[in-house]
Amino acid sequence: MNQILKELRAIAGRERARCLPEVTDQDLEKNGALFYMNGQNGTEFDWYVNDRLSSFMVFYNDEANLGAVKLHLSHNGTADVFLYGEQGKKLLKQETVPVEATEQELLELAVLLRCEADDKRLWDADIETLNTDDAPEPAVVAEFRSRQGGYTAMRDRRILLDKRAMVSKKILDEGWKVGYMERVEPHDAEDSGWFFASGTEEQGYLDDYRNIQLLPVGVVWQQLDRDIFAYIDRPVGTRLIRTASDQFDVDRLDQEIYTVKR
Repeated sequence: MNQILKELRAIAGRERARCLPEVTDQDLEKNGALFYMNGQNGTEFDWYVNDRLSSFMVFYNDEANLGAVKLHLSHNGTADVFLYGEQGKKLLKQETVPVEATEQELLELAVLLRCEADDKRLWDADIETLNTDDAPEPAVVAEFRSRQGGYTAMRDRRILLDKRAMVSKKILDEGWKVGYMERVEPHDAEDSGWFFASGTEEQGYLDDYRNIQLLPVGVVWQQLDRDIFAYIDRPVGTRLIRTASDQFDVDRLDQEIYTVKR
């Protein structure tokens, strides 16, 4: 087995013993086996979009089959470790630990996992069942590297979703969907430049900073208004109004905003 995978397995066991001492191997699926969860996104996507490999998981061995341990192995050679108690229902601890691996070794592990898991259609498998003993051929590594450009747009969108936006509290407190969205020059690297309003606000309402809240763009999209997702990649200078229940158009100042609640 690949040396980094052995280390991840050891980290999972060590942290479980510290945080969940009452949980025995018999309480876990396959006696505490570590599974590579590539079935949702795939190795390449997570590597090039999320800056890490797909999750590694240890599962409780019961009907719910929820996670006891989750690990995210990042490009930077660290592993984020999540420990769950109450049969996976409660996050007990999260920490980041170093992993003994060079950048090249991490890349080669990503290549191996794509070849031995994704390419063979082995999804969410026990790492013991994957053939990861030998390093990949240089040509295979080069081919893997060459595919990075195909994920640039998705990576940029993922970064954007983590950045903050200004949101009218009419959307938050009164249940309105976004009726007006404008993107201005960001104030800093953490700012998306997006401003979201319901379209029901008076100017005096928006002039009061207490009526504005800062939220990640991804939170606005996922929790408040799914309709904005098709437009969030628009550049600085964009001004859009809702013109139908699920459609926006450029604000030409000659149309009323279509307002609707969630």
